[in-house]
Amino acid sequence: MSKYMLIMRGTDESMAKMMETPFEEMLETVGRFNEELIRAGVLVAAEGLDDAGQGVVVDFGGETPVVTDGPYGETKELFGGFYLIDVASKEEAVEWAKRLPAVPGSKCEVRRVPSVDEFPQDNEWIIKERAWRERTGQL
Repeated sequence: MSKYMLIMRGTDESMAKMMETPFEEMLETVGRFNEELIRAGVLVAAEGLDDAGQGVVVDFGGETPVVTDGPYGETKELFGGFYLIDVASKEEAVEWAKRLPAVPGSKCEVRRVPSVDEFPQDNEWIIKERAWRERTGQL
């Protein structure tokens, strides 16, 4: 099994369309999809994000980090939420992504999350991370 992140991206148009959807209807649609993921035993985590305008951006382009009120760039550079699923293959992750209750015009990026087992096991930082994951029940 491998973990994959399904990153949901919107456009100005798809975000506006989503805001037109009654909140209860959106909760019902997303809730049904979440229930499918849970029944299939593949859901690890899922979160939506607050409005990008409420965030801040930390820019590391200079000598010291600069913090500005968000968002930055175009809407297509931002993501609005994610699912973390544990599935057998990239193909299975893509099949789940195709079933997302997404608004027309939005996109979903599918990215594999490497396991701690894929890093050099004799590295002191990997040893510390592995110990933390074991302590917290993640391994």
